[in-house]
Amino acid sequence: MDAIVELGNGFATALTPTNLAFALLGVLLGTAIGVLPGIGPAMAVALLLPLTRGLDVTTALIMFAGIYYGGMYGGSTTSILLNTPGESASVVTAIEGNKMARAGRAAQALATAAIGSFVAGTIATLLLALVAPTVADLAVQISPADMFAVMLLAFIAVTSVLGSSRVRGLAALGLGLTIGLIGIDATSGQQRLTFGIAELAEGIDVVVVAVGLFAVGEALWTAAHLRRRPVEVIPVGNPRMNRSDWSRSWKPWLRGTAIGFPFGAVPAGGAEVPTFLSYVTEKRLSKHPEEFGKGAIEGVAGPEATNNASAAGGLVPLLTLGIPTTATAAVMLAAIESYGIQPGPRLFDTEPALVWGLIASLFIGNAALLLLNLPLAPLWARLLRIPRTYLYAGILFFASLGAYAANANVFDLFLLLVIGALGFMMRRYGLPLLPAIIGVILGPFAEEQLRQALQISNGDLSGLVDPVAVVVYVIVALILLFPLIRRVLPKKAHVPVIDEAVHEIEEAHHHHGTTEAVSVEARARSDRSQDSDRT
Repeated sequence: MDAIVELGNGFATALTPTNLAFALLGVLLGTAIGVLPGIGPAMAVALLLPLTRGLDVTTALIMFAGIYYGGMYGGSTTSILLNTPGESASVVTAIEGNKMARAGRAAQALATAAIGSFVAGTIATLLLALVAPTVADLAVQISPADMFAVMLLAFIAVTSVLGSSRVRGLAALGLGLTIGLIGIDATSGQQRLTFGIAELAEGIDVVVVAVGLFAVGEALWTAAHLRRRPVEVIPVGNPRMNRSDWSRSWKPWLRGTAIGFPFGAVPAGGAEVPTFLSYVTEKRLSKHPEEFGKGAIEGVAGPEATNNASAAGGLVPLLTLGIPTTATAAVMLAAIESYGIQPGPRLFDTEPALVWGLIASLFIGNAALLLLNLPLAPLWARLLRIPRTYLYAGILFFASLGAYAANANVFDLFLLLVIGALGFMMRRYGLPLLPAIIGVILGPFAEEQLRQALQISNGDLSGLVDPVAVVVYVIVALILLFPLIRRVLPKKAHVPVIDEAVHEIEEAHHHHGTTEAVSVEARARSDRSQDSDRT
């Protein structure tokens, strides 16, 4: 009941004219940027991050919530109409969604994606409101040793997602941790990795890192693979669904919600694994399995619901532990920290108006997304015709403007270019961006928890071993040893649905190399074979 009362107070905060206006603006901007080719929600949030610097923190985060959901909806539009997912979580939508569009059913694919996102987002946000306070209460009792163990779990989890390269993930994490070390050590007062450059003494602003890695890196990568021929956009009218479409979609929406929320709510979560798992589940349960690979509406409804439910679930560890599980959540964490607020167990006590206003705004953003974007779908389709040269030139301009506006420091523009080049090279060699950005944000916090734990035990390593920490270390060991365990187990011991999902993920990684390079690889692959069953 306390959560319901607090949620009511949150709606009072979110429904003020200013906050409501910025929530609607966030939805529109998020959708407009997310619908453009190769731009996922993480890049949309990173690009718009500097624009909120002058806003009140609650208003800024409410706007980001709208950008978050708007960017995901835009990503599904691009996947369906262009076969170009902006991130790995949208790959599955493109498998069936683009087939539906090519069969003249683009309107139905967009409708089931939008309504499924609304249904899943609403249910998952309600679960967030009910679960998050309990998690926060439990997290308050966690010792520094336990928190360090959880941070270690987050680091290992994001570098060891099923089907990805662990070595590349660890390399990306190492880069992020190194960037996070730059500046003055809070304990000793010594400068670290500043190389005598005075501007680096205060560290590198997370806004500059986020914008550089996501926006500038993606723009440079896409420019390097740019083809001059115009984009073929499938025409679309107002999205609509007939009775058969409704009957085939509502169960996948609910199943997708049930699959996505738990995956998003754990530190090892994210949307990649559950969306593939949802696709395989719908394929097995469908009464029309022969349509899969040719444009089955269940293959759009389930994964899209899963994606949105996972996004809401991802806010549980973000708000209660300060741990992001996706790239978009990592950029949102950077936004929160830029206001001097550290998400964690005490956030619900110290900033109740902020937290509950944000959760309430998710309901408002979801409803606004549905009401605004169903009639505006033809407009978003026209945005896809913007020439790529203009599009990415504009991205570089706004990224540079935003990085400069963050601190009004010309040196930040130089850093932006260097980090953007790093983001380009990471894409070139298949290093994922999520471990890097998490290393930058969580690295200093993990170091602080490690030092506190060792100070309590007078430097004895046994201070890092608490009952909760031991459980977390066991989970870390299982994650690291899972590939070996899977090889040792007999074939019959594999769970068929999960096993097939793992195979799907490995296929996607084989074809796309890395999650952030999905958009370019998907375009190249679709050019080679329009009839391919996988993006």
